[in-house]
Amino acid sequence: MRRVVFNQKGGVGKSTITCNLAAIGAEQGRRTLVVDLDPQGNSTQYLLGQSGPGSTPSLLDFFDQVLNFKFNPRDSAEFATATPFPGLDLMPSHPDLEDLQGKLESRYKIYKLREALEQLGDRYDRIWIDTPPALNFYTKSALIAANRCLIPFDCDDFSRRALYSLLENVQEIRQDHNHGLMIEGIIVNQFQARASLPRRIVEELTAEGLPVLIPYLSASVKIRESHQHSRPVVHLDPRHKVTREYVELHDTLG
Repeated sequence: MRRVVFNQKGGVGKSTITCNLAAIGAEQGRRTLVVDLDPQGNSTQYLLGQSGPGSTPSLLDFFDQVLNFKFNPRDSAEFATATPFPGLDLMPSHPDLEDLQGKLESRYKIYKLREALEQLGDRYDRIWIDTPPALNFYTKSALIAANRCLIPFDCDDFSRRALYSLLENVQEIRQDHNHGLMIEGIIVNQFQARASLPRRIVEELTAEGLPVLIPYLSASVKIRESHQHSRPVVHLDPRHKVTREYVELHDTLG
């Protein structure tokens, strides 16, 4: 199963959701891989605790190999590195990914990520793909490579307006490039149960028939603490309310 976490709007929690759901799956015994396609590298820093690209092979090396033919290319698995959390591996991001986009797009390498992840099907039970906050080459590659799409949503009017355009973009990718892609659901993030606006927006989205997932993920300082310590909440505080919400959401997705 390959899932992409995607929203064109920044600050909605893509990396946090990706890493925490992946960490829960690994904690439950599933062999799990996170693919960090965002040049900002938030998932990489979250899981490896490093601010720079480091010396480990990264997605920059993978896409450089895609662009430059080699007689003995590296196997896809060589671009994955172990995290401190058992059962959880990562294909790290790199800030220089930004510079490769134009070349990759002009040479139509849009299917190469899917080919690489398909090669890893026997190695991992679950693959989670984190994306940049834009509909660019890397995001399109992720949507083409995935079976299912999860959309983080942070309960404001700007996010709601952007949501309809996002759904249309995913549907277009599905029709043109990946007939097997399914929108699995909208993840309500940073939810404030006592505030009327978030409740109203979520109720209206549900009434429209959109696939809003339950449970909603509460706003919590514990998430910021987990970022600071580079530890997903299931490892930082397994009994916390937001950890239980993540576990329930993970188990709902299956």
